Amino acid sequence: MSQTVIGAMIGVILAVSILVFGWWGFLLVALFMGIGALVGRIMSGKLDVRGLANAFSGRRTS
Repeated sequence: MSQTVIGAMIGVILAVSILVFGWWGFLLVALFMGIGALVGRIMSGKLDVRGLANAFSGRRTS
């Protein structure tokens, strides 16, 4: 799938969520989409959790 198709699908999901669930439902759906993306990157190995924790604690800059 191309990045354009994925972006369009995300837009459709968010548009439907605001129409069906209202503003707070929209925010909740967007939050869970972000959490799901973060977990997916961790599971695929594209995000190093230990390095991220070190950067937030000030042990490393990046």
